Amino acid sequence: MKRRDFTRRPGCSVEATLDLIDGKWKGVILYHLQNGTQRFGELRRMMPGITQRMLTKQLRALEEDKLVIRKVYAEVPPRVEYTLSELGESLRPVIDTLKAWGEGHQERLSCAPAAKVEPVVKKPKRAA
Repeated sequence: MKRRDFTRRPGCSVEATLDLIDGKWKGVILYHLQNGTQRFGELRRMMPGITQRMLTKQLRALEEDKLVIRKVYAEVPPRVEYTLSELGESLRPVIDTLKAWGEGHQERLSCAPAAKVEPVVKKPKRAA
């Protein structure tokens, strides 16, 4: 994945960091990999809303950016494991801070649990 050049712009370090973890899934993948090495299927089960294609694409991008290490075992069937690299581990405080902020503002976020709505009961119409 080709990275943009953020040099000589105000906030370039923030832009560069956000560019590495952009999108809906990269931060979530990094969060789950903080618990240790995970296989593809395990990651997929932890993120039921992601497609197989998107997970593959995001893992490849994280690997290309040196945030994730992909290890393939020569077995039948092949086993592939993902783990955070040293650079990926250095993002742990960032991911933890995003998680804490989200928990503190969950009511305002779209991922907050839906408010309980009482069902509307219609009264039967009377014959005229």
